[in-house]
Amino acid sequence: MINTKQNEEFEKLQQELRRGVIVLAVMSQLHSEQYGYSLIASLNEKGFEVGQDTLYPLLRRLEQQGLLESEWRIEDPRPRRYYKLNETGREMLERLKQEWSAQETIIRRLLDENE
Repeated sequence: MINTKQNEEFEKLQQELRRGVIVLAVMSQLHSEQYGYSLIASLNEKGFEVGQDTLYPLLRRLEQQGLLESEWRIEDPRPRRYYKLNETGREMLERLKQEWSAQETIIRRLLDENE
């Protein structure tokens, strides 16, 4: 039976796993322009829950790294900042996808080894 302490430990480990893949998840959704809230909604709808406090610093960091472009639009009822991968970001996403695939293969092999 799992107790409260084990649940807390599981949640910490789960967060660590998610931290490792959030960049890939976010970048995978930025082939077309999206503003922050639409990106959160899209990810959550697809089962990858993310909050504003995690997403917005990540978007700023990716932009500072030269992987995203952003643009403020004021024609909407509320000003919104739209984000999209640039060419460098698209190239990086492809490399990250290849790395994810390779790591997934290795992890599956390791897990299957113990069954």
